Amino acid sequence: MSSDLFTDLTDVYEAMIDWPKRLANEEPFYRRWFERAGVRRVLDAACGTGRHAAMFHAWGLRVEGADLSEGMIRRARASFGQPGGLRWVVRGFDRPVEAAEPFDAVVCTGNSLALAADVATVRQALRQILRAVGRGGIVVIQVLNLWHLADGPCLWQKCRRATLPQGEMLILKGVHRCGTRGYVDLVLAEYPGGGLAHSESVPFLGLEPADLEQTARDAGAARVELFGGYRDQRYDRQESVDLVMIVEKT
Repeated sequence: MSSDLFTDLTDVYEAMIDWPKRLANEEPFYRRWFERAGVRRVLDAACGTGRHAAMFHAWGLRVEGADLSEGMIRRARASFGQPGGLRWVVRGFDRPVEAAEPFDAVVCTGNSLALAADVATVRQALRQILRAVGRGGIVVIQVLNLWHLADGPCLWQKCRRATLPQGEMLILKGVHRCGTRGYVDLVLAEYPGGGLAHSESVPFLGLEPADLEQTARDAGAARVELFGGYRDQRYDRQESVDLVMIVEKT
């Protein structure tokens, strides 16, 4: 089977994630912070296939989901439609946000910010995200904490069997660190048989909390809190799998 069949990995992305489990884990965190900030309007700045945006909309919030990938936005529209209060836009997170009024919250999760080309793009994205939030609003950033990974070996995280348009597949996903860069490793194998259908290693940045915090404060943040996950555990550079940053804007 040719890897040319996987020029668009939207189906793989959807099949790879246990969405009910993931959203159930993250929902209390978002509800708590959104209620605290009185959130009514939300921008998901890297919405992927729209799962978080649709969840926020189901809570009665007005939501815009934006993503650089046209394939992801097509899937979001196909899955959730575009009813009143839910809008989908093709736009990178480092581009200006054109909205009639500021958002009360912006989220950028799924390690999306770390997939930027360089740190300068990350800083530009944070500035654009902060500009989209009104006074008293919040920003939620989540990236993988590269520094908890040993330098070198791949940490294999998932092995899932899935029925894709291309056929029955095994999806293997892992991460590894090489110095100050991380890599998401993806392997697709035919099932049964095990023939290699696709493989790639996608680089991501090792973002430093201090740099993120300083950029946010320079862009108007009044308060910045760092967590190691969605249960409000404190961030630890050596131990935390995730870095979750909450920014409150003046």
